Amino acid sequence: MPDTLRPPAVPLVACDPYFSIWSCSDRLSDDWPRHWTGRPHSLCSLIRVDSEVFRLMGAGPKQADPLPQTDLQVLPTRTLYTFAGAGVQVSLTFMTPALPDDLDVYSRPVTYITWRVEATDGREHEISLYFDASGLIAVNEPEQEVCWGREEVPGLQVLRLGSHEQAVLAKSGDDLRIDWGHLYLAIPAGACRAAVACPESTCDAFLASEDIPGSDEVLMPRRADDDSPLLAAQSEPLQVGPAPAEWTVILAYDDIYSLQYFGQNLRPYWRRDGADARALIADAHRDFAELRERCERFDGELMADLTAAGGEKYAAMCALAYRQAVAGCKLTADPNGMPLLWPKENFSNGCVGTVDVIYPMLPQFLLLSPALAKAALAPVLQYAASQRWKFPFAPHDLGTYPLANGQVYGGGEQTEENQMPVEECGNMLILLAAIAHAEGDAGFALSYWDTVTAWAQYLEARGLDPEHQLCTDDFAGHLAHNVNLSAKAIMALACYGRLCELAGKDEEARRTTELARDFAVRWEQMAADGDHYRLAFDHPDTWSQKYNLVWDEILGLGIFPPEVREKETAHYLRVQGRYGLPLDSRQDYTKTDWNVWSATLSGRREDFDALFSPVYDFLSATPNRVPMTDWYRVGDATMVNMQARPVVGGLFIKLLYDKDLWARWWRRGASVQGEWAKVPPRE
Repeated sequence: MPDTLRPPAVPLVACDPYFSIWSCSDRLSDDWPRHWTGRPHSLCSLIRVDSEVFRLMGAGPKQADPLPQTDLQVLPTRTLYTFAGAGVQVSLTFMTPALPDDLDVYSRPVTYITWRVEATDGREHEISLYFDASGLIAVNEPEQEVCWGREEVPGLQVLRLGSHEQAVLAKSGDDLRIDWGHLYLAIPAGACRAAVACPESTCDAFLASEDIPGSDEVLMPRRADDDSPLLAAQSEPLQVGPAPAEWTVILAYDDIYSLQYFGQNLRPYWRRDGADARALIADAHRDFAELRERCERFDGELMADLTAAGGEKYAAMCALAYRQAVAGCKLTADPNGMPLLWPKENFSNGCVGTVDVIYPMLPQFLLLSPALAKAALAPVLQYAASQRWKFPFAPHDLGTYPLANGQVYGGGEQTEENQMPVEECGNMLILLAAIAHAEGDAGFALSYWDTVTAWAQYLEARGLDPEHQLCTDDFAGHLAHNVNLSAKAIMALACYGRLCELAGKDEEARRTTELARDFAVRWEQMAADGDHYRLAFDHPDTWSQKYNLVWDEILGLGIFPPEVREKETAHYLRVQGRYGLPLDSRQDYTKTDWNVWSATLSGRREDFDALFSPVYDFLSATPNRVPMTDWYRVGDATMVNMQARPVVGGLFIKLLYDKDLWARWWRRGASVQGEWAKVPPRE
């Protein structure tokens, strides 16, 4: 397979589950950019070199030939395309400054698009650039009507477009796009031109070497698919010769309210102190130069650490995963102004705040941002501590995105049937212990101690040999005596022991830790199956990935002997397929996140490389041109289901093995998080 990653989809705008636009082709000019759901969210860019027009982005207009694309690189905050021809080279950069140590900037729904043009033939050229963004970005269905206008922001021309109905938070579901709030396009004031128009007034004019309109030309409201009303901009004439030239536009989306939490509409985090769209765009414009430098520095430092930990292929895949995890979550403010992070189950079931999505996702945030790690767990803790939640185990979810009004999965709030009690209790205890381990303090967990203790008691009673129930891999169906689920419960009990130790509860810490060690001994005896461990305690001649064991080494728990992980790893190397290690012996499908977790178990770099390399090959080989799936077949690299989910943040698990590196990134993120306020449980 090629050494250079061919992403199945390339992030262009990667802000949140609604403002998420991708290129699903090898060349940016081969197809229209699309929302992660696959619907066209059309962006177009043309360049005029002297008198000849070329296409850089978008499937049309066909009368403009594409300028040859020569390079593509995806980094944690930037996507860089390079084109060359007609005596010039064009660098086109999409920068979404999702800097995890600055939540004000991280939460801004803003992407900067920058063209840098330089001459390659030693001659001078006159350059003009064109860009437009379709009104389809602001509606769920193309037949919905849109309206538009302009905003007054000093130094900028700002266009605005949104749905006519503006039904804020009126629907929930999975295969949905936003149809409230407004899309904004901002360009420098002066010689640049901007207008709301139709393609024949903008693209056609540019192709004819004419200027696009300087004023809005179409009547409103009108359907988004009626002559495709769009926000269009054209640069001033740029002279390229000995020195290059640049042009930058700002693309933003203000959703006004982002999510409903038990009946209360929550603002996006950047709006928590009363900022509006004008302030958003003004701040984005003011900060561009500084943010570009910060993004370049962040990308360089993180890619260097990823490369040192797992090689260039690992770093490339993690950069793509970083962007996807960011785009799969929304950061809001709670009523006290504290951050709450809401992951969405994209093309899974549309749930919001799902615990067994947070669990695989969180390594990215555990590494880089204490505030975001806590912000993902806080809504679950608040819900579980409230009078609404009647069960002694942790919930599965908080609703269907973007309405977080109570669990909808399985039996919801009404019955235990089809829930994931051992799974979710284990997930929460492990993640709380990971936060406490990094901080050296159990204060966050102590705020909800009664709830946390109830989960540990549940696992003590039912975790060693789980009953007939679901785990996070629920697509595989119910399974009793699940060995990997039992390993999670044992890890979680050890994590509770660590929390007790950090909280000064020494007697309970000793008791729970010894119990976990005793369970681990019994687990080995019950699960043994020759040269590996079983899928279920009562299923001989089976096997499964034991990815939950990663925390034993990461958190220094010392519950299982290293030989357990080494034995499992040796078996994985014998049974893996062309594009990865199957999830277990029942099917040839696997999970991207769990593959990487299992690849880290032995702690040996050669084992990691051997188990990770097929996963990297899958990404370049899969025929499914969608944002990275986490559920695919190892034989032919085809997607089974699920795409664009934030669970791929789990690829960062390997960096948590390096305690010094983790501490360094954690301190960097912790320096800006401020005081975490406990929010009273909701009634």
